Amino acid sequence: MAAACMILILGQIYFDLSLPDYMSNLTVLIKTPGSEISEILHTGAGMLGCTLASAVLCVICGYLTARVAAGFGYAIRESVFNKIADFGQQEMMAFSVPSLINRTTNDITQIQMLVAMGLQILIKSPIMAVWAIIKIVNKSWTLSAITAGFVVALLVLMVVIIAVVVPRFRRVQKLMDHINLVARENLTGINVVHAYNAEDYQNEKFERTNSTLMRTQLFNQRAFAFLMPAVTLAMNALSLVIYWVGAAIVNDVPAVDQALRLTTFSNIVVFGTYATYVIMSIMMMVMIIMLMPAAQVSAQRINEVLDARTSLHEGTRSEAPEQGTLEFRDVSFRYPASGKNVLEHISFQAKRGETVAFIGATGSGKTTLVSLIARFYDATEGQVLVDGVDVKDYSFQALYDRVGYVTQKAVLFSGDIRSNVLFGESRGGRTDGDVRRALELAQASEFVDKLPEGLDAPIAQGGANVSGGQKQRLSIARALARKPEILVFDDSFSALDYRTDAKLRAGLDRQLKDTTRIIVAQRIGTIRNADKIIVLDEGKVVGMGTHDQLIQTCPAYQEIARSQLSQEELGA
Repeated sequence: MAAACMILILGQIYFDLSLPDYMSNLTVLIKTPGSEISEILHTGAGMLGCTLASAVLCVICGYLTARVAAGFGYAIRESVFNKIADFGQQEMMAFSVPSLINRTTNDITQIQMLVAMGLQILIKSPIMAVWAIIKIVNKSWTLSAITAGFVVALLVLMVVIIAVVVPRFRRVQKLMDHINLVARENLTGINVVHAYNAEDYQNEKFERTNSTLMRTQLFNQRAFAFLMPAVTLAMNALSLVIYWVGAAIVNDVPAVDQALRLTTFSNIVVFGTYATYVIMSIMMMVMIIMLMPAAQVSAQRINEVLDARTSLHEGTRSEAPEQGTLEFRDVSFRYPASGKNVLEHISFQAKRGETVAFIGATGSGKTTLVSLIARFYDATEGQVLVDGVDVKDYSFQALYDRVGYVTQKAVLFSGDIRSNVLFGESRGGRTDGDVRRALELAQASEFVDKLPEGLDAPIAQGGANVSGGQKQRLSIARALARKPEILVFDDSFSALDYRTDAKLRAGLDRQLKDTTRIIVAQRIGTIRNADKIIVLDEGKVVGMGTHDQLIQTCPAYQEIARSQLSQEELGA
C-alpha cells in the first residue's frame, strides 16, 4: 500500500509540474497575433485536466495514507502492549505505570499523526523541489542563484529552530508523564483527598506541573509560529525579486526581436511558477517539521520499551518429578536498585498437602519471599524449587498451572463475576459448576447468590462496586478455580472477618487435603494450626516450627502472640 502511495504521489507531482509548461504555451498563444481560440481552449483544457487528475490522485493517496497510518499505529500499539505484558516487576518499576500508559497512547498517536500527514508530504515535497529545480536551472543562472539563496536561508532557519525545540519536546513528554502520574494518583485516592480536605494541596501540585508544561509548550509553539510567516514572506519576496530581475532581463532584449522578448517573458513566468513550487515544497516540509520533534521523541520512548530486555526469561520445562512440593535452598534476594539484601539465606521445605505459614513484623520480607514462588522476581542467590524443579527452568504456563497466587491487594477486572473467577488460562474447569464450587469454597457464594444477575453480575474496573472483603473472596475464588498444586495466600485473609476466615480455612482443610498451602498472615489465629510456621525478622528466619514450639522457643513469635492472644490462650 505504501508503494501504491509512492506511485500516486509521483503522478501528482507530474501533473502539478506540467501546469507551468501549459502556462508558458498559453502565454505565447495569447501574445502571438493570429492564434486560434481553439488552440487556447485546448491548452486551457489541458491545464484543467492536469488539475483534476492531480486532485483525484491526491484523494486516493490520502485514503491509502490514512489506512497505512491506522495500520501502523495498530501494529505498534499491539507490539508495545505485548512487550509490556511480558515485563516483570523490575521493568515496571523502571518505567513506571503512568509513563507506560502515556507511551502506549499519546506517543503512538503522535507517530500515527506524523505518518498520516507526512507520508505524502515527506515524499512529495523533496521530489517536487528537486524536479522543479531541474526544470529551471538552465533557464537563468541569475534567477537560479537568487532562488538558491532563499532556499538556503530557509533551510538554515529550519535547522536552527529544530535544534532549539527538540530538547524541549523531550521535556514535554516527561512532563506529560508526570501530569498523568499526578492525575492518576488524585483519582485513585479521591476519597482520601476529600476526607483530609486536601483539594487545594492536590490542585497546587497539579498546577505546578501544568504551568511548567504550558510554558514549555508555549516556547515550542512560538518558535514554530515564526516558521510559517517566514516561509510565506520568502515565497512572496522571491516572486517579487524574480519578476523584478526578470523585467530587467526582458528589457535587455532588443525591442526589434519581439519573438525573443516573448520567449524570454514566457520563461520568466514559468521560472517564477517553478520557484514558487520550490518554496511551497519547503512550506509543506515546515508543516511536517512542526510534528517531527514530538514524533521523534515519541519514537525514542517507544523504542525504549520495545528494546527493553526483560529480566525474567522463560524456561522450557513442563514436566516435574514431584507434585505439590516447594523448597527454598539458601535463597537470598535484593531489589535491583538496592545494595542490601531483603532476604538472607532462607531455607525450608513444604511437602505435598502441608500448610506453611509466614509471620513477622511489617517489612520483614514476607511478601517478597512468596513473590519468588510465583517468579515475579528471580532469587539473587540460591534456588526456589517447585515440584523438585527450579522455577527458572519452567515455561511460564507450566509454572503458573502449578501455582495459584492470591495477591496482598485484591485485584479485579472489569467484566462480570464469571469472567473474573475464570480469568486467564489454567488446567481448571471452565463451566459454571466449577465457578460455583470455587465461590462456595472461597465463602463468596453467600453474597453472589443474593445478586439478581448471579454469575453475570457486573464488576467495575478494579472491583469498585464490591466491598473489600467481597473483592478478597473473589480473588481467592479465582485462584481456587485454577486447581493448582500449590496455593499462595499473600496476607489474603486480612479483609475477612474471623468467622469467614475460619470457615474458609476449614473448607480448605476439608476439600484440598493434597494441595500445598503457603500463607502469609498478620494474625496468629489464621496460622496457628499450620504444619510449619516460619518467623521472619529483617529478611532472616528467626524461628521455625509449630505454634506450640514457637510459643516456647521464639522471642519474636512470643512478642507477636502477646499482642494478639489473651492470657488464657497464651497459657493454653
